[in-house]
Amino acid sequence: MRQTLRSFLKRGPRTQCFSELLGTYLLVFFGPGSVIAASMLGMTSTEALAFVAAVFGATVACLILLLGRTSGANINPAVTLGGALAGISQRGIVGPYVLSQLAGGLLAGLTLSLAFGAHGSVTDLGSTKLASGVSPAEGVALEVAGTFVLVVSALTAASFVKSPLKQAILVGGTLSTIILFIGPLTGASLNPARSLGPSIFSGYLDDQAVYYVGPFIGGAIAGLLFRRVNRVRTSPTQG
Repeated sequence: MRQTLRSFLKRGPRTQCFSELLGTYLLVFFGPGSVIAASMLGMTSTEALAFVAAVFGATVACLILLLGRTSGANINPAVTLGGALAGISQRGIVGPYVLSQLAGGLLAGLTLSLAFGAHGSVTDLGSTKLASGVSPAEGVALEVAGTFVLVVSALTAASFVKSPLKQAILVGGTLSTIILFIGPLTGASLNPARSLGPSIFSGYLDDQAVYYVGPFIGGAIAGLLFRRVNRVRTSPTQG
Protein backbone atom coordinates (compact mmCIF):
# COMPACT_ATOMS: atom_id res chain seq x y z
CA MET A 1 0.00 0.00 0.00
CA ARG A 2 2.74 2.43 0.98
CA GLN A 3 4.81 1.43 -2.05
CA THR A 4 1.85 2.05 -4.36
CA LEU A 5 1.29 5.49 -2.86
CA ARG A 6 4.94 6.40 -3.16
CA SER A 7 5.14 5.26 -6.79
CA PHE A 8 2.02 7.31 -7.55
CA LEU A 9 3.43 10.45 -5.96
CA LYS A 10 6.71 10.10 -7.84
CA ARG A 11 4.93 10.47 -11.17
CA GLY A 12 4.73 14.18 -11.83
CA PRO A 13 1.76 14.32 -14.23
CA ARG A 14 -0.37 12.07 -12.04
CA THR A 15 0.41 14.13 -8.98
CA GLN A 16 -0.41 17.34 -10.83
CA CYS A 17 -3.73 16.00 -12.08
CA PHE A 18 -4.64 14.75 -8.62
CA SER A 19 -3.74 18.18 -7.25
CA GLU A 20 -6.12 19.81 -9.74
CA LEU A 21 -8.87 17.31 -8.95
CA LEU A 22 -8.48 17.84 -5.20
CA GLY A 23 -8.23 21.62 -5.49
CA THR A 24 -11.30 21.89 -7.70
CA TYR A 25 -13.20 19.53 -5.42
CA LEU A 26 -12.49 21.73 -2.41
CA LEU A 27 -13.36 24.92 -4.29
CA VAL A 28 -16.66 23.56 -5.55
CA PHE A 29 -17.52 22.09 -2.16
CA PHE A 30 -16.78 25.17 -0.06
CA GLY A 31 -17.88 27.78 -2.64
CA PRO A 32 -21.39 26.55 -3.47
CA GLY A 33 -21.53 25.18 0.08
CA SER A 34 -21.33 28.78 1.29
CA VAL A 35 -24.38 29.60 -0.85
CA ILE A 36 -26.30 26.80 0.87
CA ALA A 37 -25.03 27.86 4.31
CA ALA A 38 -26.07 31.48 3.72
CA SER A 39 -29.59 30.30 2.89
CA MET A 40 -29.76 28.02 5.94
CA LEU A 41 -28.59 30.85 8.22
CA GLY A 42 -31.21 33.23 6.83
CA MET A 43 -28.74 35.88 5.71
CA THR A 44 -29.96 38.93 3.83
CA SER A 45 -28.99 39.16 0.16
CA THR A 46 -26.23 41.66 0.96
CA GLU A 47 -24.85 39.56 3.80
CA ALA A 48 -25.00 36.42 1.68
CA LEU A 49 -23.18 38.08 -1.22
CA ALA A 50 -20.36 39.30 1.03
CA PHE A 51 -20.13 35.91 2.75
CA VAL A 52 -20.03 33.91 -0.48
CA ALA A 53 -17.49 36.27 -2.07
CA ALA A 54 -15.24 35.96 1.00
CA VAL A 55 -15.48 32.16 1.08
CA PHE A 56 -14.67 31.78 -2.61
CA GLY A 57 -11.76 34.21 -2.43
CA ALA A 58 -10.32 32.70 0.75
CA THR A 59 -10.67 29.15 -0.61
CA VAL A 60 -8.82 30.01 -3.81
CA ALA A 61 -6.11 31.83 -1.85
CA CYS A 62 -5.59 28.85 0.46
CA LEU A 63 -5.48 26.41 -2.46
CA ILE A 64 -2.84 28.50 -4.23
CA LEU A 65 -0.71 28.36 -1.09
CA LEU A 66 -1.27 24.62 -0.62
CA LEU A 67 -1.19 23.33 -4.20
CA GLY A 68 0.46 26.08 -6.23
CA ARG A 69 3.88 24.43 -6.30
CA THR A 70 2.43 21.07 -7.28
CA SER A 71 0.18 21.93 -10.22
CA GLY A 72 -0.06 25.72 -10.32
CA ALA A 73 -3.47 25.50 -8.62
CA ASN A 74 -5.40 26.34 -11.78
CA ILE A 75 -8.56 24.67 -10.37
CA ASN A 76 -10.46 26.20 -13.30
CA PRO A 77 -10.57 25.03 -16.94
CA ALA A 78 -10.68 28.65 -18.12
CA VAL A 79 -7.43 29.43 -16.27
CA THR A 80 -5.80 26.31 -17.71
CA LEU A 81 -6.83 27.29 -21.24
CA GLY A 82 -5.67 30.86 -20.73
CA GLY A 83 -2.30 29.74 -19.40
CA ALA A 84 -1.71 27.45 -22.37
CA LEU A 85 -2.67 30.12 -24.92
CA ALA A 86 -0.49 32.67 -23.11
CA GLY A 87 2.49 30.34 -23.42
CA ILE A 88 2.92 30.13 -19.65
CA SER A 89 2.06 26.43 -19.42
CA GLN A 90 2.41 23.53 -21.84
CA ARG A 91 -0.56 22.89 -24.09
CA GLY A 92 -0.27 19.18 -23.43
CA ILE A 93 -1.60 19.63 -19.90
CA VAL A 94 -4.87 21.23 -21.01
CA GLY A 95 -6.76 17.96 -21.60
CA PRO A 96 -5.61 16.13 -18.44
CA TYR A 97 -6.05 19.22 -16.26
CA VAL A 98 -9.53 20.04 -17.56
CA LEU A 99 -10.70 16.43 -17.14
CA SER A 100 -9.32 16.41 -13.59
CA GLN A 101 -11.01 19.71 -12.78
CA LEU A 102 -14.36 18.59 -14.16
CA ALA A 103 -14.08 15.34 -12.21
CA GLY A 104 -13.37 17.33 -9.06
CA GLY A 105 -16.39 19.51 -9.70
CA LEU A 106 -18.64 16.50 -10.20
CA LEU A 107 -17.38 14.79 -7.04
CA ALA A 108 -18.00 18.00 -5.10
CA GLY A 109 -21.53 18.20 -6.49
CA LEU A 110 -22.17 14.65 -5.33
CA THR A 111 -20.76 15.45 -1.89
CA LEU A 112 -22.93 18.56 -1.59
CA SER A 113 -25.98 16.47 -2.46
CA LEU A 114 -25.13 13.87 0.18
CA ALA A 115 -24.13 16.40 2.83
CA PHE A 116 -26.96 18.91 2.56
CA GLY A 117 -29.81 16.87 1.10
CA ALA A 118 -33.11 18.76 1.27
CA HIS A 119 -31.39 21.91 2.59
CA GLY A 120 -29.43 22.14 -0.65
CA SER A 121 -32.57 21.94 -2.78
CA VAL A 122 -33.49 25.49 -1.78
CA THR A 123 -30.49 26.84 -3.67
CA ASP A 124 -30.15 23.88 -6.05
CA LEU A 125 -26.87 23.00 -4.31
CA GLY A 126 -25.54 26.50 -4.93
CA SER A 127 -26.00 26.31 -8.70
CA THR A 128 -25.20 29.40 -10.74
CA LYS A 129 -28.34 31.14 -12.00
CA LEU A 130 -29.14 34.17 -14.12
CA ALA A 131 -30.99 36.91 -12.29
CA SER A 132 -34.45 37.84 -13.44
CA GLY A 133 -34.18 40.14 -16.44
CA VAL A 134 -30.69 38.98 -17.45
CA SER A 135 -30.76 37.25 -20.83
CA PRO A 136 -28.46 34.34 -21.72
CA ALA A 137 -26.56 36.60 -24.14
CA GLU A 138 -26.03 39.17 -21.40
CA GLY A 139 -25.03 36.39 -19.04
CA VAL A 140 -22.39 35.15 -21.47
CA ALA A 141 -21.03 38.68 -21.89
CA LEU A 142 -20.77 39.15 -18.12
CA GLU A 143 -19.11 35.77 -17.64
CA VAL A 144 -16.66 36.56 -20.45
CA ALA A 145 -15.74 39.88 -18.83
CA GLY A 146 -15.45 38.45 -15.32
CA THR A 147 -13.41 35.45 -16.42
CA PHE A 148 -11.15 37.67 -18.49
CA VAL A 149 -10.26 39.75 -15.43
CA LEU A 150 -9.80 36.65 -13.26
CA VAL A 151 -7.54 34.88 -15.76
CA VAL A 152 -5.44 38.01 -16.35
CA SER A 153 -4.91 38.24 -12.59
CA ALA A 154 -3.90 34.56 -12.46
CA LEU A 155 -1.48 34.94 -15.40
CA THR A 156 -0.03 38.09 -13.88
CA ALA A 157 0.47 36.34 -10.55
CA ALA A 158 2.17 33.37 -12.21
CA SER A 159 4.41 35.51 -14.41
CA PHE A 160 5.39 38.50 -12.31
CA VAL A 161 4.66 37.78 -8.63
CA LYS A 162 7.25 35.63 -6.87
CA SER A 163 5.73 35.41 -3.41
CA PRO A 164 3.11 32.62 -3.11
CA LEU A 165 1.31 34.67 -0.46
CA LYS A 166 1.05 37.68 -2.74
CA GLN A 167 -0.10 35.44 -5.59
CA ALA A 168 -2.82 34.03 -3.34
CA ILE A 169 -3.94 37.49 -2.22
CA LEU A 170 -4.02 38.83 -5.79
CA VAL A 171 -6.05 35.99 -7.31
CA GLY A 172 -8.28 35.38 -4.30
CA GLY A 173 -8.96 39.09 -3.88
CA THR A 174 -9.73 39.47 -7.57
CA LEU A 175 -12.23 36.61 -7.45
CA SER A 176 -13.99 38.04 -4.38
CA THR A 177 -14.25 41.47 -6.03
CA ILE A 178 -15.69 40.06 -9.26
CA ILE A 179 -18.28 38.08 -7.30
CA LEU A 180 -19.35 41.24 -5.48
CA PHE A 181 -19.90 42.99 -8.81
CA ILE A 182 -21.51 40.37 -11.05
CA GLY A 183 -22.61 37.74 -8.54
CA PRO A 184 -26.11 39.23 -8.23
CA LEU A 185 -26.49 39.06 -12.02
CA THR A 186 -25.07 35.68 -13.05
CA GLY A 187 -23.83 34.02 -9.88
CA ALA A 188 -20.29 34.78 -11.10
CA SER A 189 -19.26 31.27 -12.02
CA LEU A 190 -16.14 32.18 -14.06
CA ASN A 191 -15.37 28.47 -13.90
CA PRO A 192 -17.13 25.65 -15.82
CA ALA A 193 -16.19 23.09 -13.15
CA ARG A 194 -17.77 25.25 -10.44
CA SER A 195 -21.12 25.23 -12.27
CA LEU A 196 -21.06 21.65 -13.53
CA GLY A 197 -21.18 19.68 -10.27
CA PRO A 198 -23.99 21.56 -8.48
CA SER A 199 -26.15 21.77 -11.61
CA ILE A 200 -25.82 18.07 -12.46
CA PHE A 201 -26.60 16.77 -8.99
CA SER A 202 -29.38 19.27 -8.28
CA GLY A 203 -30.97 18.84 -11.70
CA TYR A 204 -30.90 22.61 -12.27
CA LEU A 205 -29.88 22.87 -15.92
CA ASP A 206 -31.45 26.20 -16.94
CA ASP A 207 -29.08 28.42 -18.95
CA GLN A 208 -26.07 26.38 -17.85
CA ALA A 209 -24.44 26.76 -21.27
CA VAL A 210 -23.76 30.36 -20.23
CA TYR A 211 -21.31 29.07 -17.63
CA TYR A 212 -19.33 26.98 -20.08
CA VAL A 213 -19.30 29.27 -23.12
CA GLY A 214 -18.60 32.51 -21.24
CA PRO A 215 -15.65 31.36 -19.10
CA PHE A 216 -13.92 29.52 -21.93
CA ILE A 217 -14.19 32.55 -24.22
CA GLY A 218 -13.03 34.89 -21.47
CA GLY A 219 -10.09 32.64 -20.60
CA ALA A 220 -9.06 32.29 -24.26
CA ILE A 221 -9.17 36.05 -24.86
CA ALA A 222 -7.15 36.70 -21.71
CA GLY A 223 -4.50 34.15 -22.71
CA LEU A 224 -4.13 35.40 -26.28
CA LEU A 225 -4.01 39.04 -25.22
CA PHE A 226 -1.53 38.31 -22.44
CA ARG A 227 0.74 36.51 -24.92
CA ARG A 228 0.50 39.41 -27.35
CA VAL A 229 1.28 42.05 -24.73
CA ASN A 230 4.25 40.04 -23.48
CA ARG A 231 5.63 39.76 -26.99
CA VAL A 232 5.40 43.51 -27.50
CA ARG A 233 6.89 44.19 -24.06
CA THR A 234 9.88 41.88 -24.55
CA SER A 235 10.58 42.60 -28.23
CA PRO A 236 13.78 44.60 -28.91
CA THR A 237 13.32 48.29 -29.67
CA GLN A 238 13.46 49.02 -33.32
CA GLY A 239 16.08 51.61 -34.18
